[in-house]
Amino acid sequence: MNRRAFTRLLAAGLVAGAVGCEKALRAGGAADAWNPDRPLMRLGEKLKVQPVFMYATYQKRPKTSWKSWSGINTKQAAREEAARISRELETLAAGVDFPLEILPLATVTSQAEARKVHENDYDAVLVYPATGAGDVLTACFPVKPDKDAVVFVRHRSGPVYYWYEAIGTRWLKKGTDEEASQNTAQNHGGATVEDVVVDDYREVAWRLRGLYGLKNFIGQRIVALGGAGGKYAPDAPKVAREKYGLEIVEVGYDDLARRIKDARANPPLVAQAEKWTERYLGLPGTKLATKKEFVAGAFLLYVIFRDWMREHRASAFTIGQCMNTVMPMADTTACLTLSWLNDEGWAAFCESDFVIIPCGILLRYVSGKPVFLHNSTFPHQGLVTCAHCTAPRRMDGKKYEPADILTHYESDFGAAPKVAMTVGQQVTFIDPEYAGGRWVGFRGLIKANPFHEICRTQQDVEIQGRWKKLLGEARDSHWMMAYGDYLKEIGYAARKIGIRWVDLSET
Repeated sequence: MNRRAFTRLLAAGLVAGAVGCEKALRAGGAADAWNPDRPLMRLGEKLKVQPVFMYATYQKRPKTSWKSWSGINTKQAAREEAARISRELETLAAGVDFPLEILPLATVTSQAEARKVHENDYDAVLVYPATGAGDVLTACFPVKPDKDAVVFVRHRSGPVYYWYEAIGTRWLKKGTDEEASQNTAQNHGGATVEDVVVDDYREVAWRLRGLYGLKNFIGQRIVALGGAGGKYAPDAPKVAREKYGLEIVEVGYDDLARRIKDARANPPLVAQAEKWTERYLGLPGTKLATKKEFVAGAFLLYVIFRDWMREHRASAFTIGQCMNTVMPMADTTACLTLSWLNDEGWAAFCESDFVIIPCGILLRYVSGKPVFLHNSTFPHQGLVTCAHCTAPRRMDGKKYEPADILTHYESDFGAAPKVAMTVGQQVTFIDPEYAGGRWVGFRGLIKANPFHEICRTQQDVEIQGRWKKLLGEARDSHWMMAYGDYLKEIGYAARKIGIRWVDLSET
């Protein structure tokens, strides 16, 4: 069993709960395994941060330089600063919306004290170097290569720090693309100038959000129905396993056929799927424009997919050959099923495309919201159209967007949502260059929800940034979208593991 995956589910209360729901369903009970009123699940282990306050004291001597730059040169000043840091950290922890544990502040004045800090269990250190020598500073940085550091120095937020002046490339890496390209999931490359924050805790918060996403991305376990693939990149599953540490559990279509047969032979489960269908279609803004039995059939797939995820202790799912292979077996489509899983908080994707799935999982954890895997069109006049048939409706993590339930476009069969996303909503895009380890990110603004003869959920999006640069990027592959702006967090996390990051919206 993957410890991290199990811990994620356990922390969310889903291991025992999922087992109980599925058993109750098969026994004909009234347990509601699917419940659109439940808050979005926040899967993932909390990020543990060890704050470290570093300082030195100085004895006054006549007619010579005896103290360092900084308002913290005495034990009294250090005690006051430690109390200030502790208050600020309480405010920081209360203001973020991702699982964060800030450990008790460690105060160090020597290399030995700094090294002792690393006996603690943490994911990242948050270093406050007020005064002190460079060898003490470097001793504050993590000794394990897969741990990270953020450095906070003061200019105007309190007593000025000596290291506001002295921090730089003598003690930190430059953070160049060449340096970042050497990083891996097992070795994040050490502290760089990109890890330094001056005064602004908002800058600390987004870095920690990126590290939270990175922690939960590495080693993620995902069930792949029909096996793992990669659109125009057959090496994508290998890269996902080796570069990102993803654990891909492959399950077969023969198992799907058996489970569908068992589900149809279970009258209580069939009845429950029909009840869920009525409830789903009763959600505000939901209009049915296909056969109701297609929706009910998708709920049987929902139970099957959830079974697989529970059995393999996974919080992500993908399906290959969802059209020609799965449709004849299920007598419906999996489009709605994947939409529901995403709306609950899981990460669920069609086409088993491990070119795009890694950045989708990372974006899911960083944003804390459902993500939308989609095709893109040729950019023109600063505009691009995004479309697919498996869109989540709970894109902001709270409310359900209006949706027409139509057939899947290419087959004109089954059930798929046409989600009307909020016009004016800012979104984040990630466009990976096949499996080459280069990701392009940019912001967009939803302008319209057209109804072209393409995949059902479709948005015209204004590209915020150097849109012409997209003309030379990979076409006819998938992009990933999330509500909100998470470019800084994604870029920060991606570079930690050797992904070449290009931000087209960076000014």
